Amino acid sequence: MFHIVLVEPEIPPNTGNIARLCLAAEARLHLIEPLGFQIDDRALRRAGMDYWHEVDVHLWPSLDALVVTADSAARWYYFTTKTERCYWDAKFLDGDYLVFGRETKGLPESLLAANRDRCLTVPMAASARSLNLATSVGIALYEAKRQAVRR
Repeated sequence: MFHIVLVEPEIPPNTGNIARLCLAAEARLHLIEPLGFQIDDRALRRAGMDYWHEVDVHLWPSLDALVVTADSAARWYYFTTKTERCYWDAKFLDGDYLVFGRETKGLPESLLAANRDRCLTVPMAASARSLNLATSVGIALYEAKRQAVRR
C-alpha cells in the first residue's frame, strides 16, 4: 500500500478529490495539521462523495508524529517544483510515502533541504506555475502503482 501525505492542505475540494483517488488506488491518506478546513466540511464531503467514511485516512498533529510511527524502512519522497529530478526517475516500492505540500506554498524549504536526494517533481512547461494538487498526486500515485505491479 502506498501512503499519500498532505502537509497542511488548504482547499477542501482538493483533499476530497485526493481522498477519492486514494480510495480508488487503495492508498492510505495522511493529513498533517493544521488543515485549512474542518474535516467535516461540506465541500470536503461533497468532493469525497458519499464514501468518505471508506477512505483509509489518518489525521496527524505534525509530520514528525507520522514519521516516528512509520516503519523505519519506509522510503519517503517529497514532491516540489523546486527540483529537477522527475518522478519517473524514482524506483517506487509498495509502502513508500509520497509527500505533498500546501496548495499555496508547497513543502517547507527546511524539509526540502534536508531531503534533497528524495525530492521529485512533475515536469511542466515553464509558463505553467504549478499543477493542481490533486492532479499531481494522481500522476505520482499511479506511476508508483504501475511500477509496483511490474516488480
